[in-house]
Amino acid sequence: MNKKTIVIVEDDRKLAKLMQTYLENHDFTVLVEHQGDRGLYRITKERPDLVILDVMLPKMDGLAVCREARQYYDGLILMLTARDEDDTQIIGLSNGADDFVRKPIDPRVLLARIEALLRRKENEVKPVLLEIGNLTLDPSNQTAYLNGEHIDLSHKEFELLYFLAGQAGKVVQRDSLMQALKGFDYDGVNRSIDILISSLRKKLGDEGREPLRIKTIWGKGYLFVKEAW
Repeated sequence: MNKKTIVIVEDDRKLAKLMQTYLENHDFTVLVEHQGDRGLYRITKERPDLVILDVMLPKMDGLAVCREARQYYDGLILMLTARDEDDTQIIGLSNGADDFVRKPIDPRVLLARIEALLRRKENEVKPVLLEIGNLTLDPSNQTAYLNGEHIDLSHKEFELLYFLAGQAGKVVQRDSLMQALKGFDYDGVNRSIDILISSLRKKLGDEGREPLRIKTIWGKGYLFVKEAW
């Protein structure tokens, strides 16, 4: 079995070395950069299996690196943050992050999250083109068209819409969406999904529309209304 490659982009050199040594001892190939712009270059060049990306970086912050990388990189991005605010995670998710780990970091927790993300990636069923009414979703290049017009969606917005469309006519609970998009459980407080849904509705012209294309089912989750497209 080939070793998985991880790129760490972290300006705290002591922490970066700690993560590198720990992960190399668990049979990963690990490359390290300490600046955001260098990290972006390394991701472009190496196309690793997974990126560990700090939020606060010199030259180019982690959120910007994540956003730029998602234009061409479809691997896994695990972000590190010392912040407690949900806003940082929400922005990160909108820009294409797959998961977050808060500092200070327990290397065992980091390893467990990495392994869970890699397992999920390996077990993914190859997505197929979806056409529902006047909506077309192409997962091969993450493009969405409604009534023949291209809809500009972020990585996470597309993933959310594609997942809901694949469950058309069924109520999808928030915890299922959090599992599908992030890999960890919805705790009843995190509003990432609600904010992504709101953004989707604006881009799809769903606000104030009847019938709604994506309905909120209070206390349960969301419903993709098949007949409304």
